[in-house]
Amino acid sequence: MFSRGAFSAFKQATQGASAKLSAHNVLLGASVATALGSGASLYYLNQNAAHANMEADGLHPADHPFPQKKLFGTFDHASIRRGFHVFKEVCAACHSLDLIYWRNLVDVAYTEEEARLMAAEYQYTDGPNDTGAMFERPGKLTDPMPRPYPNEEAARAANAGAYPPDLSLITKARHHGVDYIYSLLTGYSDPPAGVEVREGLNYNPYFPGGAIAMAQNIFDGVVEFEDGTPNTASQITKDVVTFLNWAAEPELDDRKKIGVKAILLFSTLTALALWIKRNRWQTLKTRKIVFNPPKNWNRKN
Repeated sequence: MFSRGAFSAFKQATQGASAKLSAHNVLLGASVATALGSGASLYYLNQNAAHANMEADGLHPADHPFPQKKLFGTFDHASIRRGFHVFKEVCAACHSLDLIYWRNLVDVAYTEEEARLMAAEYQYTDGPNDTGAMFERPGKLTDPMPRPYPNEEAARAANAGAYPPDLSLITKARHHGVDYIYSLLTGYSDPPAGVEVREGLNYNPYFPGGAIAMAQNIFDGVVEFEDGTPNTASQITKDVVTFLNWAAEPELDDRKKIGVKAILLFSTLTALALWIKRNRWQTLKTRKIVFNPPKNWNRKN
């Protein structure tokens, strides 16, 4: 038989061994976690290594507070109007907007009469007439935005071989959308030391490769706004990017309005379903069926 002192000593030794084993397990777990984390970090750096040609992908644009990016945010229609003015005065000299028609501007940024007068400022080829000849006529609301060049070859010839893309869907066609377009338009700068840009190109760190054929076209005061909004380069860029975002997603406002209505509708239906389950089905959910067998199974009728 063990004495009480021997039993206490054995108990203390066992507790000490358990404590040492627990500490050993903690250290082992920490070592394994460190090794796994280091391995994952090395793998990530190997797959996404920082290199001298990192500008080939372009800088990551910052997140800009455009109101339409918020969950329930909508377009600033005054900004759309100013942005179209910037597009018409600055961008339309090189870029097309094939998917937007004059009628699309009605009740969005302009009245019907304003849009009709703007369309009439341009001449469109139509026909044939009664004699089979094509003719020129003023624009109508059903006409698309005029193209700056008749075809791609003419566009490249006028821009040293570069082809200005159509801007109808540009904010959806570029990664980071409006943030990328805003950063690109405001990101022109002199090339840093050691970076050479070929003649005819312009340095822009946000453009993949760092060299872009499009020159900087937006400066302070390049256009005048009819509503008196300050015509700083950042404001001009913000407005034209808002307009291009609307051109790519003209249904955004309606889509979000429908989404809010759907959320309210389904929230009401969910609450009603819970109430019905709680109150109308309560008698069935809590009903108890009891079988009382007869006391005498052999009893004859």
